[in-house]
Amino acid sequence: METRPLYINIWQELSAHKPMIFLVGPRQTGKTTLAHLISRTFPNHVYFNWDIADQRAEFLQRPVFFTTLERQDASTPLVVFDEIHKYKDWKNYLKGIYDQFHKEYRFLVSGSGRLDIYQKGGDSLAGRYFLFHLWPFTIAELANRNREMDSFLQDPLQMEMADRNNLQEIWQGLSELSGFPEPYLAGRKTHYRRWTNTYSRQLIREDIRDLTDIKSIADLETLYVLLPSRVGSPLSIPSLASDLKVSYNSIQSWLSVFELFFLTFTIGPWTRKIARTIQKERKTYLWDAPRIKEPGARFENMVAIELYRAVNGWNDMGYGAFSLHFIKNKEQQEVDFVIANDGEPVVLIEAKRTDVEPSKALRKFQDFVKTPAVQLVEEAGGYRLIPNGDQSILVAPACQWLSTLP
Repeated sequence: METRPLYINIWQELSAHKPMIFLVGPRQTGKTTLAHLISRTFPNHVYFNWDIADQRAEFLQRPVFFTTLERQDASTPLVVFDEIHKYKDWKNYLKGIYDQFHKEYRFLVSGSGRLDIYQKGGDSLAGRYFLFHLWPFTIAELANRNREMDSFLQDPLQMEMADRNNLQEIWQGLSELSGFPEPYLAGRKTHYRRWTNTYSRQLIREDIRDLTDIKSIADLETLYVLLPSRVGSPLSIPSLASDLKVSYNSIQSWLSVFELFFLTFTIGPWTRKIARTIQKERKTYLWDAPRIKEPGARFENMVAIELYRAVNGWNDMGYGAFSLHFIKNKEQQEVDFVIANDGEPVVLIEAKRTDVEPSKALRKFQDFVKTPAVQLVEEAGGYRLIPNGDQSILVAPACQWLSTLP
């Protein structure tokens, strides 16, 4: 999976319409590798990485260093800026070079910090770039069985059981090794264990410490250690504040930082006609799913990763205004996920791992929102379409259904 065709296609689509593209995502997902792959398609290209001291020194002395590029032909050059968001005036810099050079160059800006929402000063870059995300491997990427978007929206319940053994093997690998390229491709649990401890420690002690004003790094690490046991239920900030003996606001701020630096992602409730107290709840998931020991919670987290990747990719491509939520009522009945477009439900998804009978909540909410519904399980020899009034619920192996997501 060195070529990442799913993301190369997104780049080609976006770059055809805008000369500056932002590539963002978690650390160690292969953004630099993808940037080099894209660069090879340009006879004239130059790569700059803020983390390389010699390149940083040259940049500070000569900010438009790329104008002296030694060219191979008359085609438009590509300039890659990697981790440029660590430069304190990066927004003003990119705004300036875009305004001056966007007719003569293409620009690819990549970084593990959230370039899309990072707010450390600088003028707005609005209208000057398109953005897309690079995520850890998912089964939808590794299996290469993706449906066309229009086909999926017309019938989210379409299913087939092709390639069953291979898909189960991929799913098991993601469950044990995560979707981060290094541990996944290494294929060994011992390598994953060494990698995961180093990954979170470096991200918190280096990136977060250097780019935020947070002083309580030890408490931040403790909070991250506590999160795997909270996956699967709406997160209680008061409970975490009590456990760590810190303020509610501190926990809220630190959770936002985790999301900002792609250690976690969160989803909120779908909000039509639900109780106000529920509207404030959020569920938190980890990008590094194998840290979660409880099998059911890990399974739900893996499903969440697949759905979150899909929704973000569809938005990056301009297919709609998609969002991922859970759905819950005041009686505390809940369905794990609902994909919405412009706020309207597209499909309900329940992650049950071993339960092949549709949940009562899934039946009830499907009747309420009149939307296709899927219950995903870990393993099954086939799939079933179960009647629910005038609709049907698909019960299917997660690896089969998720592998076809656009």
